[in-house]
Amino acid sequence: MSSEFASRIEYLPVTGSTNTDLLALATTNPEIWTDFSVLLTDNQTAGRGRLDRQWEAKPGAGLAVSVFLRPTSFGIENFGWLPLLAGLAMTNAVASLIEDSPVSLKWPNDVLVAGEKISGLLAEVLPDGKGVIIGAGLNLSQTKDELPIATATSLALHGVRNFELDDILVRYLAAFRNLYEDFCESQGDPESSGLRKAVQDASSTIGSAVRVLLPDGSEFSGKAVGLDVSGRLLVALSDPLEIRAVAAGDIQHLRQ
Repeated sequence: MSSEFASRIEYLPVTGSTNTDLLALATTNPEIWTDFSVLLTDNQTAGRGRLDRQWEAKPGAGLAVSVFLRPTSFGIENFGWLPLLAGLAMTNAVASLIEDSPVSLKWPNDVLVAGEKISGLLAEVLPDGKGVIIGAGLNLSQTKDELPIATATSLALHGVRNFELDDILVRYLAAFRNLYEDFCESQGDPESSGLRKAVQDASSTIGSAVRVLLPDGSEFSGKAVGLDVSGRLLVALSDPLEIRAVAAGDIQHLRQ
């Protein structure tokens, strides 16, 4: 049962955004909505992705789940690793369900199956800077025609059907909780917790030629070579040879 891995968990039959709802609950009722509280739905009508992109799915076709984190062993300087941690947890959860295709993590926090997007995550820091809400969307039963982009996929398209919602959720929350506890025990150290190595090993971005589209509209290309101590993507430029650290931006994998 997924409830075994959450301090509090609540299912909503329908909502606009689980991230928005959980942010309000965590800020107004912190004594109830404590560290690793979870809010979920399979009918989200106003979901938000990175850069405020809107997305939605028909009722029951997608899982939207938000997790509230308020760590006490490290501060906001280590928060950049939390969406990567959640992305790794979702990667592991999806990989446990799909055996016929490679599952990977695209920096910063998209999950791909055979190069197609099945899940995306969005992290939002609380106004007091002491907590984070991490929302994840997972495509469950959509057909190819029902997906918003041609390069998206769903569990159903990979033969995963006839499941209870909790069968999926428990895999994600169990992986998330184990990774989070290890990270907290190491006081937010990505090295001693093993998080940086695990993320890099699961990443299809590391080692790939990429185009980086920055929030200011500029772009550059290079080869993704690793992650720095803050979780930023390190991209090697070929002319002249230099390493640039990317904190935010859209990453496009280029054909080699």
